[in-house]
Amino acid sequence: MRRTRPRYGEAAIKGLLLTAALVSVATTLGIVISLIPPAIDFFGQVDIGEFFTGTQWTPLFADKHFGVLPLVAATLMITGVALLVAIPVGLGAALYLSEYARPGVRKLLKPSLEVLAGIPTVVYGFFALAFITPLLQDILPEGWTPAVRNGLAAGLVMGVMIVPTIASLTEDALSAVPHALRDGAFALGSGKRTVSIRVVVPAALSGIVAACVLGISRAVGETMIVLIAAGSTPDLTFSPLKEMETMTAFIARAASGDIPVDSIEYNTVFAVGALLFVATFVMNLISIRLVRKYREVYE
Repeated sequence: MRRTRPRYGEAAIKGLLLTAALVSVATTLGIVISLIPPAIDFFGQVDIGEFFTGTQWTPLFADKHFGVLPLVAATLMITGVALLVAIPVGLGAALYLSEYARPGVRKLLKPSLEVLAGIPTVVYGFFALAFITPLLQDILPEGWTPAVRNGLAAGLVMGVMIVPTIASLTEDALSAVPHALRDGAFALGSGKRTVSIRVVVPAALSGIVAACVLGISRAVGETMIVLIAAGSTPDLTFSPLKEMETMTAFIARAASGDIPVDSIEYNTVFAVGALLFVATFVMNLISIRLVRKYREVYE
């Protein structure tokens, strides 16, 4: 057989794709390298046990305490509220678009839903502060009145923000299920609801899990909504009606102030950032394990 001519265009495309992959890896390594030295300096001055078990967080005050639990509790609480909104709404929207909506309706609704993902998060933050919080103050009974800045409003609006992420990825996973599975279930006499819930959803479970974990990571790493709507009071509380401060909100507030470089206050930002990075990294590892466990391969 004759030797074919070199395909320079294909080689160039492969080079560009390899470069893109290496940039992603290099960015991750750069983040890790930038976080480790200040975090090591921080834990050289602060006991790691106090950091993870302390209930007071006042690193920028004269009386300094470095217990990160208030920030972690606020982050988990607001993320939990957001998921209570985003997962049911996102999965329901995806199921409707994939299994029930007509093609014309799907073409209209899916882009409209994804518009929510393009709204700046600072707009969501002011929406929570100026509309959701006053609404909650009006409709909640006496004794349950939320503070001006509170975790409930921030969590509700954050849930709306991550709905497009969960809905879009879940709809893609549901649509990827072969129609032969649906046809077989219909041939056995199953109804539309039974086919959707007992056939399509289990077959697309790995994609659904990946979409939910990505939504969780997005919620944990969100900054502007919690900075504007949740407040900046790092108190350990289990009431979403009170003002609270998340890890991302503290990083944004502290990094925008006049903190001397290489001081313990400055290194605190990197310690919290490292904790946040590890948390999201662990969630991604769990997501990969779950996706591999429940992945269905079709020919």
